[in-house]
Amino acid sequence: MESTTTSKMQKKSAREDRYQGHDYYQLDELLQEDHLLARDAVRTWVKQEVSPIIEDYANRAECPYHLFKGLAEIGAFGPSLPVEYGGGGMDEIAYGVIMQELERGDSGIRSMASVQGSLVMYPIYKFGSEEQRKKYLPKLGSGEFIGCFGLTEPDHGSNPAGMVTNIKDDGDAYILNGAKMWITNSPVADLAVVWARDEEGKIRGLIVEKGMPGFTAPEIHGKWSLRASITGELVFEDVRVPKANVLPNVNSMRGPLSCLSKARYGIAWGVIGAALDCYDSALRYSLEREQFGRPIAGFQLTQKKLAEMITEITKAQLLTWRLGTLANQGKATPGQISMAKRNNVNMALEIAREARQIHGGMGITNEYPVMRHMMNLETVLTYEGTHDIHLLITGMDVTGINAFS
Repeated sequence: MESTTTSKMQKKSAREDRYQGHDYYQLDELLQEDHLLARDAVRTWVKQEVSPIIEDYANRAECPYHLFKGLAEIGAFGPSLPVEYGGGGMDEIAYGVIMQELERGDSGIRSMASVQGSLVMYPIYKFGSEEQRKKYLPKLGSGEFIGCFGLTEPDHGSNPAGMVTNIKDDGDAYILNGAKMWITNSPVADLAVVWARDEEGKIRGLIVEKGMPGFTAPEIHGKWSLRASITGELVFEDVRVPKANVLPNVNSMRGPLSCLSKARYGIAWGVIGAALDCYDSALRYSLEREQFGRPIAGFQLTQKKLAEMITEITKAQLLTWRLGTLANQGKATPGQISMAKRNNVNMALEIAREARQIHGGMGITNEYPVMRHMMNLETVLTYEGTHDIHLLITGMDVTGINAFS
């Protein structure tokens, strides 16, 4: 452990959110004014509403539920969906920079927003009826409703096509049975977009509302990661779901996989925020912390770490900017999104680990955000497609050979 003689000044300053951003290649020049305005608004909100409380909530493993309304107010729910359906009417780069600023605060806060927008609002907008869009999307966009996304099952994670959750025809409704696992927001959600197999073997999306008999969403406890994000199960025991709640415009794995692409895109941007926060903290600490008569920033090995951090962050920023440009043109492929998600999450996790070393023993305390980011990123490395699965997606893309089967 580092000496307890660490100055009170350092401890006090560590609790202040003095983050200003780092743009080594002047990428702000590539962003439009609305991108910068959205980013600055979210950054201000994170500094005022998230940073002062997040360490306490993470320490207690509690979700700051009150932030759902704030996320809605800053336009974090479906930023790139049309305004008339509760979205922000912005482009995909705006969506990306918003996710980046949220994850700079905490991966769990970004998860709250990206699940709501990419995995709940998006499929209702993309595959739902006009009646479903009007009924659910404005309330989801305003934060009046909280949603979750049910795809992963206890025995089917990386192989979602193996799902056993199923529906059977029952006149004007379907009878839903099965279970979903590791579902962000589920214990507090008002509705769930659930994917299930029908009697013909086709994958259908259903909007399952809280309070439907047989539908429960128990919370998962004991997490060492994403501690400020609420996670649970979805359990369906003969739940009668009206046919009016079935998404009419999709009947294959194309539905949930397109939602995952949308969410993975947001993650690729988001984790840069976590990396930037770790770098920012490490840089400031290295300039303030003295050993052997001078700041540790003056030592070669510390400079090596910092130089490599900003290099990898800059590469990731360039990668996501180009991906955002392609997404705006409708050209971003699932393979390209997988490459960015995999690269950037791994980058952020490695930077968190290096930043922890620069902070010494103080790096494992909640005086600094580094250990919290590191623990969160261990989950982000796995969810929305694991590190290895994304590698195989890229492998299949470049070789044309499916290594999954």
